[in-house]
Amino acid sequence: MSSSTTTQKVPVVVPSSTGTGKSGRTTVKVNTDVVTKDADAIYSKYTYQNASVKRLPEGKYEVTPTKVDYEFKLDTKIPKTGIMLVGLGGNNGSTFTAAVLANRNNISFHTKNGVVEPNYFGSVTQASTIYLGVDENGKDVYAPFNEVVPMLHPNDLVIGGWDISKLHLAESMKRAKVLDYDLQRQLVPLMTDMAPLPSVYYPDFIAANQGERADNVIPGTDKWVHVEQIRKDIREFKKKNGLEKVIVLWTANTERYSELIPGVNDTADNLLAAVKASHDEVSPSTVFAIASILEGVPYINGSPQNTFVPGCIELAEKHESFIGGDDFKSGQTKLKSVLAQYLVDAGIRPVSVASYNHLGNNDGFNLSAPQQFRSKEISKASVIDDMIESNHILYNDKLGKKVDHCIVIKYVPAVGDSKVAMDEYYSELMLGGHNTVSIHNVCEDSLLATPLIIDLVVMTEFLSRVSYKEANDSKYLSFHSVLSFLSYWLKAPLVRPGFDPVNGLNKQRSALENLIRGLAGLAPINDLKFEERLQ
Repeated sequence: MSSSTTTQKVPVVVPSSTGTGKSGRTTVKVNTDVVTKDADAIYSKYTYQNASVKRLPEGKYEVTPTKVDYEFKLDTKIPKTGIMLVGLGGNNGSTFTAAVLANRNNISFHTKNGVVEPNYFGSVTQASTIYLGVDENGKDVYAPFNEVVPMLHPNDLVIGGWDISKLHLAESMKRAKVLDYDLQRQLVPLMTDMAPLPSVYYPDFIAANQGERADNVIPGTDKWVHVEQIRKDIREFKKKNGLEKVIVLWTANTERYSELIPGVNDTADNLLAAVKASHDEVSPSTVFAIASILEGVPYINGSPQNTFVPGCIELAEKHESFIGGDDFKSGQTKLKSVLAQYLVDAGIRPVSVASYNHLGNNDGFNLSAPQQFRSKEISKASVIDDMIESNHILYNDKLGKKVDHCIVIKYVPAVGDSKVAMDEYYSELMLGGHNTVSIHNVCEDSLLATPLIIDLVVMTEFLSRVSYKEANDSKYLSFHSVLSFLSYWLKAPLVRPGFDPVNGLNKQRSALENLIRGLAGLAPINDLKFEERLQ
């Protein structure tokens, strides 16, 4: 294992002293008696309605509607926030940094098709809208997602992080081959002085072909020393930049799965003891997660490995620190979470889903190793599980409860960051009929993933300002440590132990919209549209 002893600058991208002024902008005023405001917060009342169900013999159900009255508090002051990326010098990290700089500095650039203005297309928080209601003519009205209640704007982020490669960010951007030359040319002066901090490198957890990049690592093999170094890095980054809040996000290489071993990573205490003993099954991503949790910093896992072993989740709960994961849901898997739900909801029975990918970036290079591919295969395969479980007419003991799910990923250097995905959905129709849906999708991988990083950071910061209580309680509480509201952006959504994940993209989006609507004083989205259906 190579190590770096070179003194490196603390990597930062510092906004102007006055910021961009975009954080916290709201354009929606709701006339309601369920919301009150003061100088620091918005207080809203919300009745959560669901139903309790008992399964009875002969396939019958007894349903009892339920409702709970909650009161929410949303702190309206947007803190000065920093994001520290693990994998800052990778394709995603350099593209994310470039995107923020291009937008903050309003850098337009030339392509063969003309001039492109900077934007955040692909980001839900920056480039999508939320339904508000109807106007006086019965037309639907939508507002920008980030202007209903106060949210952080990515232009105001301070950026830093770690990487096992010591290349400064301008060279990392060039190596990634994601952005057009004219944009890179203008960004180079802004990124040349930015260098990642040394990172954690345990060769057993990533492909051997990554060894050549590992020239910027925290020395030694003592994993507790590594935890303490990362904690120190977070504190220094926060102090140097005058930050009120820091979020850490893993966008580095996919690791192999950690073996789950009783007495090693099954409880918080055992996991900490395993780190102090430098146990072989403590991964770099788990080291970063532990350091973040102990610092009270939210930690998001953007890769498919099992970073959040049971002991890590318990540690987050114990320290009431936010965590979220796993694995960015960008192109093929996002489409799968829509199409599988459409088929099952339509009463069509998918019996096989075959997915093939080839890509030529460093992610594909790392995934060419079997153990790292297995981590990705697991996260991709689980995305349709809850759709299958939702329909016992199509999936039961007689017909079978599984879908034949095949996943292939190949490394093809020539295509670079343009990932090619091909999917075939083979389904049963009535009376022995069959239906095949074939999809060919070509996407620029990092330009799909980077907006997800933006959304995960913006929403994590937002959710950290929300607290709630039942109507008769006196104390406000934060959300559970596992931020399952982030599931929209993640292939294998991490959920609170004992609960099942929701993978359907429409359901995940609906939850986000309804939370924001509720905090603003609006009822959940209602698509009945009686205005046009009743006389």
